[in-house]
Amino acid sequence: MTDLVPIRRALISVSDKNDLIPFARGLVERGIEIISTGGTHRALTKAGLSPIAVETLTGFPEMMDGRVKTLHPTIHGGILARRDMASHVAAMAKHDIQPIDIVCVNLYPFEQTIRQDEVTTDEAIEQIDIGGPSMVRSAAKNHDFVTVVTDPSQYDRVIGELDSNDGCTTFELRRDLATAAFARTAEYDATIAAWMSGTTSARFPSVLRLSFVGQQQLRYGENPHQDGAVYRDPDFQGPSVTSAKMISGKALSYNNLLDAASALEIVQDLHDIDSGRCASAVIKHTNPCGAGVSDTLSGAFDLAYAGDPLAAYGGIVALSGPVDRATAESIVAGGRFLEVVLAPSFDDDAAALLAERWKNCRLLAIGALDDRGQEGLSLRSIPGGLLAQERDTHPFSASDLRHAAGPAADDDLRQAAGLAWAVVKMLKSNAICIATPERLLGAGAGQMDRVAACRLAVAKAGDLSEARTRGPVIAASDAFFPFPDGPQILIDAGVNCLIHPGGSKRDDETFALCEEHGITCLLTGIRHFRH
Repeated sequence: MTDLVPIRRALISVSDKNDLIPFARGLVERGIEIISTGGTHRALTKAGLSPIAVETLTGFPEMMDGRVKTLHPTIHGGILARRDMASHVAAMAKHDIQPIDIVCVNLYPFEQTIRQDEVTTDEAIEQIDIGGPSMVRSAAKNHDFVTVVTDPSQYDRVIGELDSNDGCTTFELRRDLATAAFARTAEYDATIAAWMSGTTSARFPSVLRLSFVGQQQLRYGENPHQDGAVYRDPDFQGPSVTSAKMISGKALSYNNLLDAASALEIVQDLHDIDSGRCASAVIKHTNPCGAGVSDTLSGAFDLAYAGDPLAAYGGIVALSGPVDRATAESIVAGGRFLEVVLAPSFDDDAAALLAERWKNCRLLAIGALDDRGQEGLSLRSIPGGLLAQERDTHPFSASDLRHAAGPAADDDLRQAAGLAWAVVKMLKSNAICIATPERLLGAGAGQMDRVAACRLAVAKAGDLSEARTRGPVIAASDAFFPFPDGPQILIDAGVNCLIHPGGSKRDDETFALCEEHGITCLLTGIRHFRH
């Protein structure tokens, strides 16, 4: 093997024909012979080029609806033969096999096909490429001598190398492209395996194949001494911070992305509970420190920011609707500082005002909230492996709340409990939050015992007497109360409604406490631990 390998012959068979003609013409202009198949051959011929049809070399026509066309020794022998081994060279001469120096193949569009609405199993299976991955892997294996091209984004680099090296490619290029080729076939097969798993009744396959596309290297991870990167799930179709459009601001950090994802999730929940009202949330270290709903987006933001202005400094804000000038003016008022603002979209005036106020603040347009995306798996790494579970997207339903103690809850109170329940779902366990129907008042998150979470929520909420004059004050717990000591702290602070999953052996003691003090107690039957 030498560093420079002259390119005399290329096999091109592509589904994605973007930039195909300029690339092929560039090869021909440099004296390179082209072999091609099916639709690629027709496209090249129509463009005035004269490619050699694969069947001319193999002596066999494309058959079985195109399933068999390149699976032949003339093709794979030309790709796999080592030019520095006498036995390989002799075998090529004996069987009239010509070397193939470039293999340019991109695969059948399986990923795009399975994303289509109402695609059938047969349609998906027909888009599983066989010959393409075989040629790509053969070329990548023999990258000492063969240049493998799997994406139109690589065309310019290949042409540039040919010009720089008198019609040759370097080993560095061939190895880089081979690495990309193996990554592509691995991604392709992983997507097929994941789809096949989804067509069976098994929720968790025996082998979990992951296929994520690298988006960018981050400045660092959670801390400056840790490297970090972000990857995107190409099959996820709902709004996501990994696919959001950056309107302005500096590059997102690892922590920004974690917090922004939490902010998006809680605003989606609030939007689902009452799509007729606007919602906003403020996130700090993945925990909501503010949440609000209102008839206007600016009003929702004001309520959310009022939840904990101290914690909101340097926080992440999410909004459920398009940000206009009036909302932007509310956001920039006072001495606030925000790291990220995400919303479905931003008016030009609003984006300009926010960028003027905070040059580095990231503005993320995440698209409409009506589509939550697939009910996929939530994955979390631990040393030596991964934990997998279904995403916690269980919807809040006011009608499903069970009255357990105290005054009966009317429809308004049941619906009002939704904000507190949406917030506590996003707090790290053990979690307690105190809220009105319009906004979060205080939260206790990430505590080792539920009593401490109650005390912290009360301390954050402050004096509840004013809030009680305007309506119910609701406390939510992400899990049951094991003893009535936590509820006692909340009731003493002025809460007049408790919402929690229930299920403790001592639930009756909590119910009796609520009856004694005239506190409405509602049960969800659903726990929302978040670790």
